[in-house]
Amino acid sequence: MKRMMGGLAAWVLAAGVAVAAESPGVQVQTLMESSASWDGRAYEAYPPGPPLLTVLRITIPPHSALPWHTHPIPNAAYVLSGELTVEKQGTGETRWLKQGDVLPEIVGEYHRGVTGDQGVVLIVFYAGSRGVPLSQQ
Repeated sequence: MKRMMGGLAAWVLAAGVAVAAESPGVQVQTLMESSASWDGRAYEAYPPGPPLLTVLRITIPPHSALPWHTHPIPNAAYVLSGELTVEKQGTGETRWLKQGDVLPEIVGEYHRGVTGDQGVVLIVFYAGSRGVPLSQQ
């Protein structure tokens, strides 16, 4: 039943997007679609329990480094303005992001964001459930 409801919800969402795209003047652009984080690791599952969607606007000033942290849930960041380098602690792997880029975040591995001469403003979407933290140090 749960799987059927999830499939129904996906169909309703897709139908809504299709209807919006067919409306005069409406444009729909997929910014990101991914079943894996930026380092190529596949997302395993959403946390159990009723879904809780969270969207944050995060502003990080120039010449800042966030603390090393992990996320227990899938999330994605959209760069509204500025630039950011994301670093993976275990491998030293990095990804540089600029305005308009979208990043499927790493789950369960330590990483951080570092800004240079420009700060950054991010819109981050988290797909979790009540009681599950968005990030952990």
